[in-house]
Amino acid sequence: MFRISKLTDYGTLILVFLADQGDQLASASEVSAGIHVAQPTVQKLLKLLARSGFVDSVRGTEGGYKLARDPDQINAAEILDALEGPVAITECSTDAGDCALESMCQTGGAWQKINNSIRQALAEVTLTDLGHPKADFPAPDLTGDSNEPHTRTN
Repeated sequence: MFRISKLTDYGTLILVFLADQGDQLASASEVSAGIHVAQPTVQKLLKLLARSGFVDSVRGTEGGYKLARDPDQINAAEILDALEGPVAITECSTDAGDCALESMCQTGGAWQKINNSIRQALAEVTLTDLGHPKADFPAPDLTGDSNEPHTRTN
């Protein structure tokens, strides 16, 4: 199963929370309370998000964290790259592909095309979209009953 880790999910929640704060600084404890995730986990992720350039930190008693960029300028592909590593559904989908069968594989090109499509779709979803999906944002049909995309209603 292709699934993001809990830490990536929590990291995304942190970014959405900070986006909602605008330019106001939020302490790690405020972020923790706001997203209902343990403070040590939040602190670990805030450091990683700061190193990755998503979050600015200000030290001191009046310090805290805020987004380093506009939420419309941060996309899901960047977040996944920072927290999970590059999106790669097969070994040959990475730049440093290391599959012994790659030179004779008949399916590698198709998997690379699929991987590129997934990456492009992720790049089109901004942090704003993640936090506040539009009403017409397509929701996947996970039932397998239809080829038609469903539409979210908020």
